[in-house]
Amino acid sequence: MCLGVPGRIVEVYQKEGLRMAQVDFSGVKREACIEHVPEANVGDYAIIHVGFAISLLSEEEAHETLDLLRQVIEAGELEDEERQ
Repeated sequence: MCLGVPGRIVEVYQKEGLRMAQVDFSGVKREACIEHVPEANVGDYAIIHVGFAISLLSEEEAHETLDLLRQVIEAGELEDEERQ
């Protein structure tokens, strides 16, 4: 299974001829290539998969997706507790 996670672009720059960005994932910042979404700018939300932005989404969609991911994690933690 593949998972793309939404993050907010906080900085855009060039690196080795590629358009790159610092992306904030709820307080954790990581570098991602944004070459495939040339319309991406600081403040935009993007789906990042293995270090590459694959699409843009609205702030509302990003927050909804993050909430769903949190629910999945919490459900998995509850299952783990029940097994013990």
